[in-house]
Amino acid sequence: MAKTNAENHKTQHIGWLRAAVLGANDGIVSTASLIVGVSASNAAHAGIMVAGFAGLVAGAMSMAAGEYVSVSSQADTEKADLARERLELATDREREVEELTDIYVRRGLDFELARRVALQLMEKDALGAHARDELGISEIFSARPLQAAITSALSFVAGAGMPLLVAWFSPGRHLALTVGIASMIFLVLLGALAAYTGGAGIIKGISRVALWGALAMAVTAGVGMMFGSPA
Repeated sequence: MAKTNAENHKTQHIGWLRAAVLGANDGIVSTASLIVGVSASNAAHAGIMVAGFAGLVAGAMSMAAGEYVSVSSQADTEKADLARERLELATDREREVEELTDIYVRRGLDFELARRVALQLMEKDALGAHARDELGISEIFSARPLQAAITSALSFVAGAGMPLLVAWFSPGRHLALTVGIASMIFLVLLGALAAYTGGAGIIKGISRVALWGALAMAVTAGVGMMFGSPA
């Protein structure tokens, strides 16, 4: 009896990993930058916390709405393409066989084998074969709006909560510096985790999030100092 070896490929994580990393990264960067900027303006600790918490709530809702709308648009496009493909299969099946055969020929099969493969796959699941090999739509990559929205919102809250918690326990004059350093550590850990989960280079993953995070906090701190009140 033949054994089936189940392989765990990194592409299986793409759907939720993208939304989770984007949400957590945006949560850390935007909330930390907001806290650092407001702190640099010499605002009171209570005002800093209100601004940070408001940024957390607004950011989470914005991420959820943005992801839902974006991925819903992708899902609508996929549904339209599948509907058109279903119609073409019903009205001109032979042409669809030729299309699938041509795809397999371009991938390296000889014509006779490519046609046999196309016919056999279409006999079992014609729409699935065309969705996968002609349109590039598969179960792994298909759009899931609600999943993306929930994942983005929750990961944003998780990310934003870290600098906000640090700010809560750092009421002194060094609040901005403390939040900035802590947030850079959080970003480094996030970049390493995301790179490891996705099978990418860890150094590259860390560098990307750390660079943009540091830049965002530096610019926002400059804005706070420019428009803030004197100490």
